[in-house]
Amino acid sequence: MDRAGSGCVVGPEGRVNGALGPLHAPDHAPDRAPAGRAVAQTVDVPPTPIASVYVHAPFCARRCFYCDFAVEVRRGGDPTEWASAISTELALRQDRGVVLADRLRTLYVGGGTPSLLGPEAMRCLADVLGPRRLSGSGIEWTAEANPESLTPEVARGWRLAGVNRLSLGVQSFQAGPLRWMGRLHGADGAVRAVETARLAGFEEISVDLIFALPGTVPRSWSEDLDRAIELDVPHVSLYGLTAEPGTGLGRGVAAGRVRMADDERYREDFLEAHTRLSEAGYRHYEVSNFARPGSESRHNVAYWDRSAYLGLGNGAHSFVSPIRWWNVHGWTDYRARLARGEDPTDETERLDRGGDRLEAIWTGLRADRGLPLDAWAEPARDTAAGWARRGLATIDDGHVRLTAEGWLLLDSLALEFDAAAG
Repeated sequence: MDRAGSGCVVGPEGRVNGALGPLHAPDHAPDRAPAGRAVAQTVDVPPTPIASVYVHAPFCARRCFYCDFAVEVRRGGDPTEWASAISTELALRQDRGVVLADRLRTLYVGGGTPSLLGPEAMRCLADVLGPRRLSGSGIEWTAEANPESLTPEVARGWRLAGVNRLSLGVQSFQAGPLRWMGRLHGADGAVRAVETARLAGFEEISVDLIFALPGTVPRSWSEDLDRAIELDVPHVSLYGLTAEPGTGLGRGVAAGRVRMADDERYREDFLEAHTRLSEAGYRHYEVSNFARPGSESRHNVAYWDRSAYLGLGNGAHSFVSPIRWWNVHGWTDYRARLARGEDPTDETERLDRGGDRLEAIWTGLRADRGLPLDAWAEPARDTAAGWARRGLATIDDGHVRLTAEGWLLLDSLALEFDAAAG
């Protein structure tokens, strides 16, 4: 392949044809419905043009106490090494039938901490995917950053490369919770990062917040919501804390050293956020996401609409109906497989008719667009009516839409509706 003058890998543009509980997934990662079987094999992909791409940048300066994501702990990342691996996988996917659209609608770079890759990383990625593919006037290009590594140089470099939306891993604006989580930015770090982003020309900015921390952690959830609202960022994502096996938090819970928030605390935090952010003018458009009108994450919406998407990088997930696949978790394993010319796919899942239906129910219910009821049998419609009587849903315009109380029961309600559908 050719090389750009910067040393970034030029992607093979010319050869391209013209999952956790409902509140815990990161902004970029699609949850999976509470069903499905996976097998470790490669499946031929339907030739559907894919217009949404997720690219994983696994590097983190430190693994947070609660984190089980596909990360590689190091002080910094090499953008050329990273882009080369992504380019190799993309070429392999194309050789095996994956078709990228001529113009992407959404591109999301998540992690890990993409901002550790520095100011040139997004230009390197543009070389891989092909500048023409990123040239559409309506493209949404999101990149994640941590406050401590979003320097003015990184922000300007990314904006010049074409990134037009930033997602900041804030989690809290308070020193105590940040120390407990193992975050590296201080109490004022998030405010400085938002200022840095705005000075670089970013208008579309999202902040992540984690709720339902253990009661022993000194934290005011109300104050964190106040700070997010005061910053007036157009998008907020919320994630309930979970104790995953193998994490520091998971080990602490198993040993009895940490006691997780109970269900009532979880419910109170979630409902407070729903009320406060809604009153401040945010639309609760999906179970974990709030946006000012017009600032919804279109990449997220592609997941919930069940559009085709391609994931590149270790741990990344892809979906072209009815097939879903995901890559090996570790960066070292991922790179080694690519170096040997091997497919980095870890497992593949082909949805059968029942699984496809359940997933359609589940993704419809987790977004505020809801489910159209005229497509379902009377027992399913009766089930939805029962939810409405209990305050778990509303029914209007022929759609059932879960309320905030209903979203807290998303998995069980989706299974109940599926069973009623027969």
